[in-house]
Amino acid sequence: MAVQGCGSRAYAGGMTIRLRPATVDDLDGIHAVVVAADRIDHPTWVTPREDLEEVFELSHVDPALDTRVAVDPDDEIIGFAWAMVHPDTTAGIHGYLHGTVHPDRRRQGIGRQLLAWSHDRTRELIAATGAEGPAAIFQYVDETNTDAVRLGERRGLRTERWFSSMQRDLSEPAAEVAAPDGVDLVPYTPERSEDVRLARNDAFRDHWGSLPSTAERWSKFVDGPFLRPDLSTLALRDGRVVAFCLASVNEEDWAALGAPNTYIDLIGYIDLIGVIRDERGRGLAPAVIARTLAAALDAGLEQAVLDVDTASKTGANTLYERLGFRATHRQQALVERF
Repeated sequence: MAVQGCGSRAYAGGMTIRLRPATVDDLDGIHAVVVAADRIDHPTWVTPREDLEEVFELSHVDPALDTRVAVDPDDEIIGFAWAMVHPDTTAGIHGYLHGTVHPDRRRQGIGRQLLAWSHDRTRELIAATGAEGPAAIFQYVDETNTDAVRLGERRGLRTERWFSSMQRDLSEPAAEVAAPDGVDLVPYTPERSEDVRLARNDAFRDHWGSLPSTAERWSKFVDGPFLRPDLSTLALRDGRVVAFCLASVNEEDWAALGAPNTYIDLIGYIDLIGVIRDERGRGLAPAVIARTLAAALDAGLEQAVLDVDTASKTGANTLYERLGFRATHRQQALVERF
């Protein structure tokens, strides 16, 4: 039976809250809820509106079926959830739970209802793929958001992995890292987009929880408003992309860190670092990172931030510490496998 998740329900305090599918006209209200939640759940970064717009643009998401907003009697949006299954099922079937509730309306049962809907809907989407093989549902939660962790655990998810956010002060001295012999370090250019996507898929093939990046999702990232080609680095051997370090800048994060309209703590975010598998162990990762950090400093940025799997088999977190990054906070990955 299809999961509908619509209709009204009385919550704590007797207020009636209605769940309905989200539409593109709800974007302002959804974004307001998400930004308010970001300030509490992870105050060092904010969710760009563009990320929410993607929910209504991706070909494998049907907003009428895969989204819900919670609205109060005044028709104000106070919560949001969406369910998604990764479109590439060749290496596994991965579903993802997304959602939040405005901080002022938490602990009233609204988050529990939204999560129940998104969990049931994700299971339905997984079944609809018809694909064989292992399936899993993922929920990523900042460790300080203990309510969300408890809700996920009540639905049968368990913490499998921890991810650390790490930050580096670009004013601190950095050792020069030379490119390995035969390798050229160059800025990213759009002409190399597909080459970098394929390199990313090879580099991340054996990473925990990773599936191939589709052409559609990749285009949203590299053609979006935040990627900075001048800060991003490619390592080329005989013209082939063998490593990469892609960086972006979202000025809304500066305000989140207390730097509105100033040049204090100007942040660059390193989205992706990877080395294709047959080039590992040759010093390519520190070389592309060092070039990106130098470019960020030259561009006037003062801090660099990245996220890392604390149990990465590549030892990435140890490498980043050697390059001057320090852990700031953690996110946990809750997973249900079946």
